[in-house]
Amino acid sequence: MKSFLVAGDRSGSGKTSITLALSALLSATRTVQTFKVGMDYIDPSYLAGVTGRPCRNLDGYVMSPGEVRAVYAHGCRGADVAVVEGVRGLFEGAEALTDLGSTAAIAKQLDLPVILVINARSITRSAAAIVKGFLAFDPDVDIRGVILNNVTGTRHQEKAVRAIEHYCGIPVVGVIPRTAEMELAMRHLGLVPYREGQEHGEFLARIDLVKKKIADHVDTDALLALARESEPPAVESGVYAALDPDVRIGVALDEAFNFYYADLFDVLASCGAEVVPFSPTHGRLPEADGYILGGGYPELFGAELEANTAMREGLREVSRNGTPIYAECGGLIYLTDRMVLAPGFAGPGEATYDLAGIFAGETRMPGRRMLGYVVGTSAPGSPMGEAAFKGHEFHYSSVRLAPETRFAYRLSRGSGIRDGLDGAVRDRTIGSYTHLHPVASRGMLAHFVDCCRG
Repeated sequence: MKSFLVAGDRSGSGKTSITLALSALLSATRTVQTFKVGMDYIDPSYLAGVTGRPCRNLDGYVMSPGEVRAVYAHGCRGADVAVVEGVRGLFEGAEALTDLGSTAAIAKQLDLPVILVINARSITRSAAAIVKGFLAFDPDVDIRGVILNNVTGTRHQEKAVRAIEHYCGIPVVGVIPRTAEMELAMRHLGLVPYREGQEHGEFLARIDLVKKKIADHVDTDALLALARESEPPAVESGVYAALDPDVRIGVALDEAFNFYYADLFDVLASCGAEVVPFSPTHGRLPEADGYILGGGYPELFGAELEANTAMREGLREVSRNGTPIYAECGGLIYLTDRMVLAPGFAGPGEATYDLAGIFAGETRMPGRRMLGYVVGTSAPGSPMGEAAFKGHEFHYSSVRLAPETRFAYRLSRGSGIRDGLDGAVRDRTIGSYTHLHPVASRGMLAHFVDCCRG
């Protein structure tokens, strides 16, 4: 198996489009397994879409080194090539003086060679200085090659390539011209999810243009020659050992709710749960022993969610009857009484949509944009059990719940729903802004499955 990691010199370097296209091109003749550094949902949806295999997340802040290796080994089963996309700049992490949570830390833990994407806009010889600095900053990170992005003209290319290869001693395997074709569709929380976009011909055509551009300007044979060649890693953990299912858990999965880590479905199976997908936007609530509503973009489908009164009433009824429900971010929003969108956010005037009404209160958008890691504890008696956890929050909304709302999570890092409190609880329903990684928080998911079983 060959393996390599694509990292950027900064956010906006172009590594997402480049990794997407490389993964798609290599998948034409090989079995490619992709990974994404960080607690991201949307980039993995693209990488899974073009390879046909679930992209898996690797996060050195939320996950232990053993958990990182276990997820990597599990994902690599049957793969010819492993491609890892970094997050932000190569050395950006949770702290200033350590590489905790960074792409560099994952590269070192998994012994992955790095292909460094440099945004070369308006620089030539200075590109060599940037690469030289990256090489010197942490010699334990194995940077083997460079891809230059945003290059204009033959002279720009010749000077930058010659300088890097002369002063840094590593090859430039790709030079991408500056073009609007390399930009993927964006919205207020990042890219449009692949599941949603693939229904539109213009979206798929843009991805084809990105693939063609990379095919024409990156030497994939030279890149693969720089990749690490090794036996596929041995699976190091029993976290993925599936049990015969004895409990059914409905998982909301449609255009409004699709922010799930691929490992969730494996972890649920390892806890003895059968997953039953359902659509809050269009479908009916299936019979199940518990329900999970992940994140997504409910604000874009407010009218459809409001119109599905059978779904809203069904969830409210099962919640009142004590059936466990776990909701994250977009799912939390859906469980409030209503969603209020400010003028200009989804139309010329203010828009209000009635939602499931399990938690007394409303969601307003836009709110303050929140992005970052969270650290907290879950209280005894919570549907997720007593536990310490790390996770992530990423939202552009403000959930305003009634003053008497009970909370199961207390955060020492992060904002939560209000004042460092998260995990609103009513009966055996819990909703949070915190996103948990299913491998790092397997014990909490196992407790939730036990609640469903009980």
